[in-house]
Amino acid sequence: MRTLRLTHALDVGAFTLPQSGSILVLRPRLEDNLHMLSREQLEIVTGFKPDFDFFQRQGYKVLTKPTGGHSAVLVCVPRTKEDALDLIACAQSAVVAGGLVIVDGQKTDGIDSLHREMRAKGMASEALSKAHGKLFTFQSDLDLSDWRAPDMLTEDGFLTKVGIFSPQSADRGSVMLAAALPNKLGGHVVDLGAGWGYLSRHILTRDSVKHLDLVEAEVAALDCARKNITDPRAAFIWADARSFKPIRSADAVVCNPPFHVGREANPALGMSFISAAAAMLSPGGTLWLVANRHLPYTKHIATLFREVEDLGGDGTFRLTRAARPVRQTSTRTGA
Repeated sequence: MRTLRLTHALDVGAFTLPQSGSILVLRPRLEDNLHMLSREQLEIVTGFKPDFDFFQRQGYKVLTKPTGGHSAVLVCVPRTKEDALDLIACAQSAVVAGGLVIVDGQKTDGIDSLHREMRAKGMASEALSKAHGKLFTFQSDLDLSDWRAPDMLTEDGFLTKVGIFSPQSADRGSVMLAAALPNKLGGHVVDLGAGWGYLSRHILTRDSVKHLDLVEAEVAALDCARKNITDPRAAFIWADARSFKPIRSADAVVCNPPFHVGREANPALGMSFISAAAAMLSPGGTLWLVANRHLPYTKHIATLFREVEDLGGDGTFRLTRAARPVRQTSTRTGA
């Protein structure tokens, strides 16, 4: 959808890209095709590991943090308004004086509201509408420093940021899982999809834990976890949980897997986390899982583990202990 809008905007002359200098693209997603932009000029910034890897494989220059001095910046609007305002302010500070800032997003991500905010400042162009979204531009002369989002603190003292999962407080599922964890978890534990470290802090209260891998795909969340967890037993790993492989098999995996891609529910995402957990566990290892009850995980878990125990939960969440993963064996046929 973004590809259609950008292509159409260039075709109708809605804006003109600079012929020299660099073009910064903030937070594109792996479904975004950026062929209409000069690859040689592009610098892509994303802290989400699957997207980072995708664009790097395409041969783009990809970073996790923006640099400055760009001739133009394309903002790919994220889901939450506070995060979007912060990203637009970041774009404004990253472009040269008088440079072009392009803001593109879906209607479901609040692009209309953002456009109204910019129009109120008297600087935004008319919006171009296409493919269930809008695109508009402005020049970088605006002072948007008041849109930068400060770090946040939860009631129990965890540092978080806008744009990461559940920044106001730990979600109820994680709270329930933390309370259900046993006193003895084993020596090597993996917090798969660790976020800003809520579950990890609880895991590290267990004396049996000698090493904890915090595996998280979002750089901003992992940066928060580094500040929230100072225990020397913790290792912070920026990785796609679905393909992460620990140096040695884990005794336990603790997981509250995501099941959304953007705003769309995608249970296959959670299933891939569960499959990854089973693969990284030792033969006697255990998965401690919380997930929404409506998600179709039960049969999938039963194919991956020899022992499955329903630990209860509530009307929304189910707690599961799954132990002794089934090892997939391959067969060879002779000629």
